[in-house]
Amino acid sequence: MLGEYRIEGRRASDIAASVERGVGTGALEPGQLLPPMRELALTLGVNPNTVAAAYRTLRERGVIETDGRRGSRVRPRPATTARGSIRVEAPIGVRDVSNGSPDPALLPPLGEALAEVARRYAEQPGLYGEAPVDEEFAQLARAAFDADGVPDGPVGVASGSLDAVERVLAARLRPGDAVAVEDPGWGSLLDLVPALGLRPVPIAVDDEGPLPEEVERAVRHDGARAVIVTDRAQNPTGACVTADRARDLRRVLARHPDVLLVEDDHGHGIVAQPLHPLAGVTDHWVLVRSVAKAYGPDLRIAAFTGDAETVDRVLGRQQLGPGWVSHLLQRTVAHLWATQAVDPATVARSYGNRRDGLVRALARRGVPAHGRSGMNIWVPVADETSAVARLIADGWAVAPGARFRMHAGPAVRLTVSGLATPDIEPLAEAVARAARAVPARSFG
Repeated sequence: MLGEYRIEGRRASDIAASVERGVGTGALEPGQLLPPMRELALTLGVNPNTVAAAYRTLRERGVIETDGRRGSRVRPRPATTARGSIRVEAPIGVRDVSNGSPDPALLPPLGEALAEVARRYAEQPGLYGEAPVDEEFAQLARAAFDADGVPDGPVGVASGSLDAVERVLAARLRPGDAVAVEDPGWGSLLDLVPALGLRPVPIAVDDEGPLPEEVERAVRHDGARAVIVTDRAQNPTGACVTADRARDLRRVLARHPDVLLVEDDHGHGIVAQPLHPLAGVTDHWVLVRSVAKAYGPDLRIAAFTGDAETVDRVLGRQQLGPGWVSHLLQRTVAHLWATQAVDPATVARSYGNRRDGLVRALARRGVPAHGRSGMNIWVPVADETSAVARLIADGWAVAPGARFRMHAGPAVRLTVSGLATPDIEPLAEAVARAARAVPARSFG
């Protein structure tokens, strides 16, 4: 099972360290099956609980993953290797359409908001002991949730979507639990789940969001304890959950009320499509909204709501770490909301014109592309490496699909936020030369 490598140690920490040494030297390869706990305990002459503690430590560190009765294996991919490192640096003279950032021209100026917040701070500085969530921020966030039909629940604040999702998963799950994630999906999330010692279970996505039968399979057959869904502007595919798909997904989730539902609505403020929330059919749920895409990534603010118990757990644990997200940032965002500093319809129309224009230009060339909402499109290709290389040669740097997928087929992601109308046809022509038409109903 382990070839020539021998796991050693009599304490849990020593056993875990021995496995980590094997992984680090390459003696234990990705995907390699580790001995059952009782078998290893017998070999080492220790109590099975000692081996169980060692394996638990290894899961928490993201070194191994456990798949029920199928045992524990070395993770296929080290948790320390971020998918963001799978990228292509744009050489001089090459246009970069890979970075996923919003168009700076569509972000609101912050001067007025920051000045007002500074004035208020001079009158009443923020001190220890204040409530972690600013009252005005909470009221405005809750009003926006209400307007979109999100079930009632308390409001929390985190330092961006990923921070919120991490805190929710850590509050409700244990290392080794399975989590259903979209495939293709957000690369940072695909890194985060195994880094927490959790086991990612891929669920296929089409233009209308996760496939209901995939969610059912992940929960019923793969034992997923949580399901993470991107409601709109899905990264990287631009998928958007429709009313019909939401109804079908809610029906599936209603059969599994003990599953944790996490919804990411980071597209709020930049998309024209309405939100169709899934929340409310499971006992525990959270919906997260980042302001990064609409107001600026450096604000590092995400509002979230959910069932009272989950939100209370997250805020309670948050108080033992950073304590709270800066009230200065919360009040800055609240001011931007209250003054309607961003016109969502204008922003959505701007991104939509560029995105739809590129999708249509590719379609005229026989290249299928996906992108119903947001600022990204997903283009299936025959071979990622050759497609990326050819596009660079033609003057365009795109994101390799490997950053965003587990089992889904090869593709490239293009971000339209930096494009102008004259760029559409030349880019479409370059992509058409690099890609081969791949008919598919989903991205799997």
